[in-house]
Amino acid sequence: MAEDKKTLLIKRYASRRLYNTETSDYVTLEDIAGFIREGRDVQIVDLKSGDDLTRQYLLQIIAEHESRGETMLPVGVLTDLVRSYTTSAGAMMPQFLQMSFDMLRDGQSKMMENMVRVSPLAKMPGFEAMQAQQEAFIKAMTGGKWPAGTQPAPADEGKDEDLTEIRRQLADLQNKLSRMGK
Repeated sequence: MAEDKKTLLIKRYASRRLYNTETSDYVTLEDIAGFIREGRDVQIVDLKSGDDLTRQYLLQIIAEHESRGETMLPVGVLTDLVRSYTTSAGAMMPQFLQMSFDMLRDGQSKMMENMVRVSPLAKMPGFEAMQAQQEAFIKAMTGGKWPAGTQPAPADEGKDEDLTEIRRQLADLQNKLSRMGK
């Protein structure tokens, strides 16, 4: 199934009900979370004012998951986020977080690609079953779906990237992050 890259528009009515303009039906916060897990970009706007409410609803989805015991954000991270709102370092926090999540997605994708392309285990009987288990584990860790753009490529596609290149890229990213902190 091809992923639809078009942003899904959700309209919020005065009654606070959320309306999916693509399927012409009402949706819940959990439905919106499901769309996002499937790799869709979602925009939520107020029907009357046109205000973008996406950030507010995404934060609400996270808060609901955290309150149900599905904790992903350690207290230390939450504390640091609160602190960053009151310090001058807060200005660089959005960039830092975005780069961190980009690195996580890239790392997941490269791990799967290297597992297929580089590993001597690839020639071993039963490797495909082991690879399927690894993919299932990563999907489970990412909410049941591969994050958008991180589906591993089949072994015969793409260019080989050796460990030295990956280490160089990691070092470059670490240098960029350390420069942002200055």
